[in-house]
Amino acid sequence: MTQQNIFTTMRSLNFMDGCKGTQVYALNPNGGSAGAGSICSSVGEKFLQHLQDLRANSLLSKSAGNCQAVPPATSVENLLPYGLPTTDLLEPQIEACLKSVDFVETLADLYRRIENCPQFEKSGMFLEQCAVFRGLSDPKMFRRSLRAARQHAVDVHSKIVLASWLRFERREDELVGTSAMECCGRNLECPRACLVPGYNPESVNDRCLCTSLEEEECSTSDDYQVDVDDDDEEEDDDDTDMSFCIGDEEIRCVRYKIASLSRPFKAMLYGGFKESRREMINFTQNGISVDGMRAVEIFSRTKNVSSFDPSIVLELLSLANRFCCDEMKAACDVYLASLVCDIDVAEMLIEYGLEETAYILVAACLQVFLRELPGSMYDAPMMKLFCSSEGRERLALVGHASFSFYYLLSQIAMEGDAKSNTTVMLLERLSECATEVWQKQLAYHQLGVVMLEREEYKDAQKWFEAAVDAGHVYSMVGVARSKFNRGHKYSAYKMMNQLVSDYRTPPGWMHQERSLYCVGREKMADLNTATELDPTLSFPYKYRAVLLVEENKLESAISELNKIIGFKVSPDCLELRAWISIALEDYDGALKDVRALLTLEPDYMMFHGKMRAERLVELLYPLGQQWSQADCWMQLYDRWSSVDDIGSLAVVHQMLANDPGRSLLRFRQSLLLLRLNCQKAAMRSLRFARNCSASEHERLVYEGWILYDTGHRFEALAKAEESISLQRSFEAFFLKAYALADSSLDPESSDYVIELLEEALRCPSDGLRKGQALNNLGSVYVDCDKLDPAADCYMSALNIKHTRAHQGLARVYHLKNQRKAAYDEMTKLIEKARNNASAYEKRSEYCDRDMAKNDLSMATQLDPLRTYPYRYRAAVLMDDHQEDEAIAELSRAIAFKPDLQLLHLRAAFYDSMGDAFSTLRDCEAALCLDPGHGDTMELYNRARERANEQQK
Repeated sequence: MTQQNIFTTMRSLNFMDGCKGTQVYALNPNGGSAGAGSICSSVGEKFLQHLQDLRANSLLSKSAGNCQAVPPATSVENLLPYGLPTTDLLEPQIEACLKSVDFVETLADLYRRIENCPQFEKSGMFLEQCAVFRGLSDPKMFRRSLRAARQHAVDVHSKIVLASWLRFERREDELVGTSAMECCGRNLECPRACLVPGYNPESVNDRCLCTSLEEEECSTSDDYQVDVDDDDEEEDDDDTDMSFCIGDEEIRCVRYKIASLSRPFKAMLYGGFKESRREMINFTQNGISVDGMRAVEIFSRTKNVSSFDPSIVLELLSLANRFCCDEMKAACDVYLASLVCDIDVAEMLIEYGLEETAYILVAACLQVFLRELPGSMYDAPMMKLFCSSEGRERLALVGHASFSFYYLLSQIAMEGDAKSNTTVMLLERLSECATEVWQKQLAYHQLGVVMLEREEYKDAQKWFEAAVDAGHVYSMVGVARSKFNRGHKYSAYKMMNQLVSDYRTPPGWMHQERSLYCVGREKMADLNTATELDPTLSFPYKYRAVLLVEENKLESAISELNKIIGFKVSPDCLELRAWISIALEDYDGALKDVRALLTLEPDYMMFHGKMRAERLVELLYPLGQQWSQADCWMQLYDRWSSVDDIGSLAVVHQMLANDPGRSLLRFRQSLLLLRLNCQKAAMRSLRFARNCSASEHERLVYEGWILYDTGHRFEALAKAEESISLQRSFEAFFLKAYALADSSLDPESSDYVIELLEEALRCPSDGLRKGQALNNLGSVYVDCDKLDPAADCYMSALNIKHTRAHQGLARVYHLKNQRKAAYDEMTKLIEKARNNASAYEKRSEYCDRDMAKNDLSMATQLDPLRTYPYRYRAAVLMDDHQEDEAIAELSRAIAFKPDLQLLHLRAAFYDSMGDAFSTLRDCEAALCLDPGHGDTMELYNRARERANEQQK
């Protein structure tokens, strides 16, 4: 019977009424066996020749009239149909995550509880850590905690939810040609392994046994069929001593084997009932067919259901529930679960599973749905089950209504449409599942955020107040905002003013929120204080910029936005800068920002959600410079060399508009996004690159980069090797070298990494990637103390306009004790890459203390998120015996960026000052961020020993 016929039959049963690849400029196309020196010396000359040819072709095409400019036909008024933004319409978004007033103490407390909790409770603790890390800008920390939660999962339900969540974080559903149930090769995410109960944290990273198990099952199934037939004959001839009658049919059985199925059968056949004295028992009224009863008899001897049709197994499952046949129920449960392969089957079988409380079957159905996310969110029958209170109760009866399950669904729903009824219902179910304090805080707070978005202010206030009552102080922002929108402005101000007063060092977001309910100087004072305390908050910059627009100071408004866009790129700030650029009639600048914005969020709606960003590009395009594809490549090289990542993004976006299927451009886009710390958008571009791949070896490379960027280095290495086995390519060798170098850099592996990078340079690729490879090769040479080859590589990279190579060359000069040359080299980088915080930071290493302070001050001004300047200044203060000032310098940065190195250094300072409590707290917070950090663990153990000795 085919699977389709099987499930058609099952549907007719009435057991219940149920609800980087393609090259651009081929360098050294003939390969060759030249050494690293000849590679480094020849790449620059060849690239420059290509550059000259390209420029000549571009000029010829323009002179021939091939690129006619479209005359402007759009006025500023048409481009700004809704006018410029006003300060009255601006307000900061309330973050839909847990947010602590003292984040360091939260991390420290979390680390202590994780370390001291029983093994079986660690999974829940790591899920709490996920919720805490959700508000951080680094998604890798969230994924690491999620992997730890899956590693320590005890029950099948937790395993399928957490493994599916990990898969969703990699968005494999967006990879063309992959199946939702496809195994990644490791137990951590293997759908089959997730359905196996039991706690074994050491096995999650092992290779799964899917292939070998399938082969074994096929073999066992064939052998078993013969055994069943033989057993049937033997039992029919010898041991049967009773019969069950169903209608006119008689099924011969072995009494003691039927009795062994359950206590009710044993009582019936050997107890005080009249059936125990009869050889023939009428079983017609027990809801099982003749074929079903024959299957019961066979199971009583074989303990196996794999030879039966699914419809028969469903009958057995129902009978097993009525007569408490636990072993038979478990066998049916597992067998039916193995049949769940797609959403359609899951939709049908989940009803049977819920009706018969089949735990594994329901788990298998849920797993298919979860692994299809986010697309499966549009599956109406399943969502009806999940969203309703009755559905949650039905799931709970089977053990499948958990906080983690609804946490995953609600997060995806909020990403899709925070205002939808589906999102509200899922969050309501989430709140019903919340039992621990942090769960209630999160669920209530997110319900408040959604209700505020829906402009249901009374309900929003109710949920925010519930979150505050549960201990989430940040939700007071939501209470104040709800009150303000209901017309109680003074009450909102009074609340936030009291909150600021309650804390000796209130965080920046408190001042930001209070500013909404102030006017004039008080408002600006709060906004400036918010920026000083937390420069990552975008609202103060936006407000000041719009205020300058209202004063007709458009250039100053652009400068204000540049301050935050320089270190934190976000769609809303790019949109605002594009608005102002249009008002200045700087259409190229506006077009650049809108294209970059669309790279971050392809469906972005501008002008308060009234116009698609794509439409604005269409309106702006005729007013800007008209570039051919060759011009675009020239522009890309110019922006790449001047370290203008946003400009580079815009050029790539324009190139993709002309050639959307170009995987190399998508890959280039992902690299730029990673530089800008936009990891979600970078992964989307990588998946596009993989889907657009023209060949198998290209596809493998991009899959490898996806694995590498999500923390699966060894799997990435395997993809690179597989790609090389099909075709030797630059990207495959480069990926392999990158993954290997990131894993370890002992002398032997360093030599191998050098060999791989040299192989990559022999393969065709574009100049941008060649420059990056040369730069990386130079870094490996430096690590191996091979300074002359390193300098050659950096010089060759500079010859093809890889400006960042100045930094590597400066390092070489410094190691050769040529500090002046190193300083001059970094000065060249600063001149080429304007407003580059990294360049100032690195130059500070090659000058005296006063000049270093100036450079580091500039680095902090350009990018407050860079931690080295704070650590340097703190170390200088500590050397000058200004301990309190050194601690204050570090604390200033930790308040908005709880970085591992900052916490470790502050812990070391506290340790030298004899403050054991603060030392332990900072060590615990740092270890929560990275449990494997050896230096912090060593400091922590020493501090604990001293603390224990002092207590004695």
